[in-house]
Amino acid sequence: MIATLEGTVSQKGADFLILTTGGVGFFVNATTAALKKARVGETLLLHTKLVVREDAFDLFGFCDREEKEMFDKLTAVSGVGPRTALALLSALSVHDLALAVVTGDVKAIRKAPGIGAKTAQRLLLELKDKVSNEELVGAGVTSQAGADFGSAGPEGDAIEALCALGYTQGEAAQAVASVRGQATDGAELTRLALRALSRLK
Repeated sequence: MIATLEGTVSQKGADFLILTTGGVGFFVNATTAALKKARVGETLLLHTKLVVREDAFDLFGFCDREEKEMFDKLTAVSGVGPRTALALLSALSVHDLALAVVTGDVKAIRKAPGIGAKTAQRLLLELKDKVSNEELVGAGVTSQAGADFGSAGPEGDAIEALCALGYTQGEAAQAVASVRGQATDGAELTRLALRALSRLK
């Protein structure tokens, strides 16, 4: 399997790029975030996934490890193929997708082209317990949507603490998001998030 691929970007399209390395040009189906990093004529390192089918070998490229891991989770869902998973990751950042899953946000999932109500519901059901705290807080995500929530650290600690207290990942993530920026310490963020949750009861 091709886990990563580094080379020179020789061509860039709306949803693909050609990465040349060792004299060979690899056609890579890429996410929006990966394409934003790509500059024709410059060197690029992508995390990749080779999908082998009876009639084709398709290479998919991602801007970081988190995108690739989410791609693997998506394609493990019944009825979700690699093209659909790529469309989801191009429509939503890893953070936004993870948050939509734990909060049951069907509307957000359906932003991706080709995602109907049944597929969206299946995704929410099968992925709900597979989303990590790092994905919820946007660790490693460079897109604007992921950056809105921040990087792993105090936020992740606060989410873990709230989950240990019995709150769901979705409840914890939303509460921490509502108080983000009010404290830099995980314990203080947890306290503020608990206060926010108590007001919702």
